[in-house]
Amino acid sequence: MINVLVVEDDPMVASLNRQYVEKLDGFLLAGSAANAKEAAALLKEKSIDLILLDVYMPGLNGIDFLQEVRTQNHDIDVILITAASGLSQIQQALRLGAVDYLIKPFEFDRFKEALLTYKRHFHTIQNKAQISQQELDRLLREKQQPNRKNTVYDSLPKGLTKNTLQIINHIIHSLHPHPFSTEDVAEHSQISRVSVRKYLKFLTEIHYLEEHLIYGVGRPIYQYRLIKDNSNKIEPFL
Repeated sequence: MINVLVVEDDPMVASLNRQYVEKLDGFLLAGSAANAKEAAALLKEKSIDLILLDVYMPGLNGIDFLQEVRTQNHDIDVILITAASGLSQIQQALRLGAVDYLIKPFEFDRFKEALLTYKRHFHTIQNKAQISQQELDRLLREKQQPNRKNTVYDSLPKGLTKNTLQIINHIIHSLHPHPFSTEDVAEHSQISRVSVRKYLKFLTEIHYLEEHLIYGVGRPIYQYRLIKDNSNKIEPFL
């Protein structure tokens, strides 16, 4: 089993991350901490293989805590899970050995992808004194694969149509500058929520929309807002 420590100061986000970990075979939730001080105490008490680490926390931030972990030579892997999307912070985290970096909001599929990729790496190298060139090349190729957020589209993805995109785009502009949900667009367009969600996901991936995960009573919901400066991003598909 891979022992996981969740370090997140937002109780709802921490709860969600714990639930995600518990859904995956081969992972054991070994503890949860709301700040770096609590996390450091748990590292002294428990054997931890992987930390899911937020950046913005009270007290010591996640990047500085990761620096401490490396300074103290803890043999622990780290995946950053945070709203911090600044390139300098991402580069700093990667230089400190973060094995992945998830930018909030993200879906369970991306979380699952990150942990299962880590699991494959973990079991490949665990208890091995040496690794073959073929095994090393495979691991490095997996690590270098871009995630889906960086997908470049030459045409609309399969299942999406120009006419429906035009309808949804018209509704998005009618709702601007206010944030909106999948349900809002579905209600205005009379298109199913499942279909609307596919279009909004595509528009987020081409950076035409920005997406935020809103935590409240009940399950979290995604809200979207038009990125006015990126209005040209949709033009090739209309």
